[in-house]
Amino acid sequence: MSGFDVLTRGEVLDAALQARDYLVSCGVPGALAAKDPRLWGRRAVDHSRLGWLDLPVASRGLLNQIEPLVTEARYSGLDHVVLIGVGADALPAQAIVEAHSSAGRPLAPTGPSAAPDAAGRPEPPTGGLTVLDGGDTAALGYALDRLDRTLVVLASKPGVSIEGDAYRRIFMAAFREHGLSEREIASRFLVITDHGSPLHDFARQCGYRIGLTDPYLPGHYGALSAYGLVPALLAGADSYRVLDEAATVAASLGREEDNPGLLLGAILGGCAQRGVEGGPRDKVMLREPGGPTALSAWIAQLLAVGTGKRGRGLLAFDPSGGSGDWPDVHSIAINPRAEATSECDTSLWAPLGAQFLLWEYATAVAGWLMGVNPFEPGSLVVQEAEDDAATMLQAAGTGPLLTGEPAFVDGGIEVHTDVPSLGGSRLEGVLDALLAHIPMNGYVSVATYVSGEISGRYLAPALARRSGRPVLYGQGPAYPHATGPVHKDGPGGGAFLIVTGEPAPDDPLADHPVPGRPYGLAKLQLARALAEVRSLRQRGLPVVRLHLRDPVEGAARLIEAVRAAPGVRTGVRPTAFGRRGGPGGPVGRTGL
Repeated sequence: MSGFDVLTRGEVLDAALQARDYLVSCGVPGALAAKDPRLWGRRAVDHSRLGWLDLPVASRGLLNQIEPLVTEARYSGLDHVVLIGVGADALPAQAIVEAHSSAGRPLAPTGPSAAPDAAGRPEPPTGGLTVLDGGDTAALGYALDRLDRTLVVLASKPGVSIEGDAYRRIFMAAFREHGLSEREIASRFLVITDHGSPLHDFARQCGYRIGLTDPYLPGHYGALSAYGLVPALLAGADSYRVLDEAATVAASLGREEDNPGLLLGAILGGCAQRGVEGGPRDKVMLREPGGPTALSAWIAQLLAVGTGKRGRGLLAFDPSGGSGDWPDVHSIAINPRAEATSECDTSLWAPLGAQFLLWEYATAVAGWLMGVNPFEPGSLVVQEAEDDAATMLQAAGTGPLLTGEPAFVDGGIEVHTDVPSLGGSRLEGVLDALLAHIPMNGYVSVATYVSGEISGRYLAPALARRSGRPVLYGQGPAYPHATGPVHKDGPGGGAFLIVTGEPAPDDPLADHPVPGRPYGLAKLQLARALAEVRSLRQRGLPVVRLHLRDPVEGAARLIEAVRAAPGVRTGVRPTAFGRRGGPGGPVGRTGL
């Protein structure tokens, strides 16, 4: 796919056209293309915070600089990349590798027989990308089985997270056991971080390879920077092609007409201001032909971080989280296989590189319409939760974490909540009570901190049917890290289900010890969940934590309870959690 196109209709079209006309009348397209920071106030945005607009061209120099490492990895047989990162630090590279694989593009052989391509660039090594974000241990096991072929990329803007530190230590120890010298081990690590960050100094002291990025570039706007391009290139994907795709659409972003980024931003921002019957339409269902991919997850975190502030924000979810006819939801099909849009309000066709740039531009435009600055440093909600988890681990030492007494236990599932149960000591009753706290324009958020045994994907459809509201889900800590700002600083209206559990007895890595630390991965994962629960409760949000004493039997019991829980009528949230709640027709189109 080389072109790009945006098509919308009905009430979404009406809101988008009004918003687009207003944007043009205020000179937003030209000002944004010129990187004029005064769009958000005289001192609100530094000019350099808009440098992401230059990345389709500027990042070519970055890829040229990394080619010697690509060549070295190719000849050394290092065709497997482990990417340690969360959210914006990992999702772009994952999306690039997924797109490369789904397109069926041939990968080059490794070893001395491999030759440069027609442009003189080294062919990328075969292999793949494994992302470690603190979730499922299956990925860790896969990586540890391929140590002789593995290059570890540690990506983080400010500094290494506690999960990143844990995985780094685990791989350091594994490489030593594999017989590598300290110098050889250091050569197996590449750190991608901001120039002058604490991680930059740490990596230099360790002798790791270092790839530096612009410290002024917002983290959620780094898809076309080293964070997205370098790990993908090392893993065998064509990052040059991604830049070509982005450059194709870049020229249109300064225009007032036939500007797909402007229309997409007008759709997002216009709907967030005015939906059906005048209410905000601030939730977006993202539909991809083969189901949700890393691209959808990247879009969700971009919108959450870029717009989730000052009581406003856009939430994105996929069809597993419900497909009801909700007045505050509009749907966007990403690269649908047919032009018919009977199931979606809007369709967007573009190759991956163009998708990155279009969504970044659209988020900036939508933020301007919504009265929020998508580039200002957000609140510290994500860092606060991580710091809280680190404090818990330090206080616990070699002992257990202080988890508190459960309200009751049902079928081996501990129920921890201050939401009064509607059914005594029954799991169905507490789920009923949680769903009853969803306001008319609210949603359910499910975060699972259980390795491999259960996913929010299994719970989302039934919860959506029972609650009559959208369900967002993901695996912790990556999902709260990526979307936390919109949940905690956004429009409110969320009801939160956190699932934790004991390590599975047949999973030897579930509680893998962290070298040099008095805890293992299971304890670290539980601390992250407890910190997230505390962060949500401090903001007056309703939250239930379920702890599975037996991860297999508990998962089965939980799924049964979710499916059996009677539907509840959503309405105004009780004051105990006094947080604010937050087809057909003509067609509009722009594209090339």
